[in-house]
Amino acid sequence: MKELITFNLNRKPVELNLDRDRILLWVLRTDLGLTGTKYGCGESYCGACTVLVDDEALRSCQITLNDIQNRSVVTIEGLANNGELHPLQKAFMENDALQCGYCTPGMIMNAYALLKKNPDPTEKQIMEGMEENLCRCGAYKRIVEAIQAAARVMGGFEHEKK
Repeated sequence: MKELITFNLNRKPVELNLDRDRILLWVLRTDLGLTGTKYGCGESYCGACTVLVDDEALRSCQITLNDIQNRSVVTIEGLANNGELHPLQKAFMENDALQCGYCTPGMIMNAYALLKKNPDPTEKQIMEGMEENLCRCGAYKRIVEAIQAAARVMGGFEHEKK
């Protein structure tokens, strides 16, 4: 049964008249045309569909519209601000932290949540925080380097400044 669902998406209010049990991934991709969030496994294992819900990295393949009622959702499309790429997006490009690019949106969104909680992570903390996001191309070393570079730009990595 269709119901009115309201939430913020990429800093803008959204109202949708859809089934509350509809999966967020498909609402984003199909209903709203935001195809940056990728379908990977559909089982919450790969991380390709990661979005931010109230700044927490969550798998959109396992979230329903009911779960986001009156909450804030940010997708890879919403990370940039006024046409300016976010430091994480820039760092992934500058550090060649992508090959096919399929996992990249989910990696970036997960890294954002990681840096929000810990702006100064060690390499080990980055690897632990990113371990549930899978990259079939094996760009993990460059992904860690990109996150480190973004953290420096965003004000983290105090241990390197000493």
